[in-house]
Amino acid sequence: QVLVMESGGDSVQAGGSLRLSCVVSGLSYSHFLLGWFRRAPVKQREGVAAVGGIGTTNYASSVLGRFSISTDFARNTLYLQMNELKPEDTAMYYCAAQETFEYYAVPPLGAAEYKNWGKGTQVTVSS
Repeated sequence: QVLVMESGGDSVQAGGSLRLSCVVSGLSYSHFLLGWFRRAPVKQREGVAAVGGIGTTNYASSVLGRFSISTDFARNTLYLQMNELKPEDTAMYYCAAQETFEYYAVPPLGAAEYKNWGKGTQVTVSS
């Protein structure tokens, strides 16, 4: 069973930084797809960043150059480092995980690719 739990959400001023964490258990080393998603009020869920089992990454254009996804296998933890935060980054952020034997050159940002989800952590950016 794959379990996913996020943490690290907070309220920050525009221009600030936050690091979200996601503890993932039950996945095989290198056979995974991990992603961060967000949903703002009255908006659809948006894929933010993803990482595949061979270390390839993918980012939404809206966060490219500001956000960075990384993994710490020793801690079974996925991170999302968010810099230069903007008010439009305000959303509930979700971590998602999927066991897969596919190796993605460009890990997908589509939610349908992920079956295991956390409950979310709120990020609020004020101007």
